[in-house]
Amino acid sequence: MTWEQIWTSIKTWITSPEVWTTVARVIIGLIVLFISFKVINLITRRIEKRATKRKADKTIMKTLMYLLRLVLKILIAICMVAFVGIDVSGITALVTSLGVCVGLAVNGALSNLAGGVLIILTRPFRVDDYIEAQGYEGTVEEIRITATKIITPDNKVVYIPNGALSSGSITNYTEKDLRRVDLVFSIGYADDYDKARQIILDICNEHELIIKDPAPFVRMAEHGASSINIKTRVWTKKEDYWTVNFDVTEAVKKAFDANGVEIPFNQLDVHIKNDNAK
Repeated sequence: MTWEQIWTSIKTWITSPEVWTTVARVIIGLIVLFISFKVINLITRRIEKRATKRKADKTIMKTLMYLLRLVLKILIAICMVAFVGIDVSGITALVTSLGVCVGLAVNGALSNLAGGVLIILTRPFRVDDYIEAQGYEGTVEEIRITATKIITPDNKVVYIPNGALSSGSITNYTEKDLRRVDLVFSIGYADDYDKARQIILDICNEHELIIKDPAPFVRMAEHGASSINIKTRVWTKKEDYWTVNFDVTEAVKKAFDANGVEIPFNQLDVHIKNDNAK
């Protein structure tokens, strides 16, 4: 093919009405695409700002708006391709296949995402609650979209996936204002039970952080192998739980010592038999 033939073909193609129709469609499509993208960004940002002002979860809204923008832009792009005159059946099949592949690849992430939304909606716990779940316990510092961040008592940071967290058992120690402190004190069989019980009751009644209604519970719980075990139950505010626990434990030990009440402990008697004795 000579240069003259090539130039003739180009001129024929340029002067063809169908070509200018296609060019016009492409230009219109690009303009519509540009304006649509701008409108989508504007609307989703306004929705996000309004939701944030209404104290909606910022992380949730950002993720949802991002997904909404992505889906709308993909749909508009496919419509514009069809408007230009390109067959979109292949593109639609490709997008569908890609969506299936991505869905399988991020199956765990989607599960955690759904778990995060479920946790935020149902509120089994909140930030600053002390919880136990998935073998860990600590204070909730942040509820993220895919994982919950907790701080353990020894200052470790643990991220628990929301998928497992939303479908598993959760113990919330701080949801209620009051907590019960359960303690067990042991005395010897030779000691005076009534005296020991009264000592424990006096300590509980005198402690300012222990709630008097319901009243402290102190009763014999068990005849142990080497001791009488006294069950003690008192109620206190959730923030005073450990203070009451340690205070009562220390006070009972000192009071038992001062009043001659024995706290039994395991002992081993060893008898040596001399078989060589004559």
